[in-house]
Amino acid sequence: MNGVSRLDEGRSQRRLFKYGFVIVTAALLAVSLLAPIYPREQTLQHAPTVIALAFMAIGIRKDWLSLSSCTCIAMFLWLHILGARYIYSFVPYDDWAIAVCGTSVSELFGWNRNHYDRVVHFLFGCLCIPPATEAAHRFGKLTRPWAMTFAVLVVLAVGALYEILEWLLTVVMAPRHAEAYNGQQGDMWDAQKDMALALAGALCVVVLMTARRHVRSR
Repeated sequence: MNGVSRLDEGRSQRRLFKYGFVIVTAALLAVSLLAPIYPREQTLQHAPTVIALAFMAIGIRKDWLSLSSCTCIAMFLWLHILGARYIYSFVPYDDWAIAVCGTSVSELFGWNRNHYDRVVHFLFGCLCIPPATEAAHRFGKLTRPWAMTFAVLVVLAVGALYEILEWLLTVVMAPRHAEAYNGQQGDMWDAQKDMALALAGALCVVVLMTARRHVRSR
């Protein structure tokens, strides 16, 4: 009985942590909307955020998501909330770097554009693999290798759908607002680079997960 009690207690604690991620993320979202810098664009950016939060809450209630999956989803949403606050193109990481280190990141690496969006796309690929693999393994009954393959395809599909959504917005919105939302910053290959970085992040995590599993099996 003690073992069962400890197991139930552990599950309850993990569920509390999961709901904690939802609460913290919702609070960060609310704070980011105070005195918005780009109200229209930020509102558009956060339509998927609200959907993701609702999915998290439902997934936790039905016990669909593990603590690690919730952590990955929450971390990505935090990155997105920060990016949406400055519509990605204007995240002032150079100002923060100068305040802390006395030099800007752009000067250090010789960058001519704001690369926060690139970083987030890469990390999206990284953070999407664990929950997508878990979902494919648990609900699709796929083996781990096929589940990870499915997860990589999910990253590619979501990345492509998001870029299509951005393209549609350029059709229905004024060019000035569309450019601000898309964050292309004058790069005609922005969409392709974003998807490539997401794929690179996904493949890096797949390699790490495979290596870790191989080490454990030995």
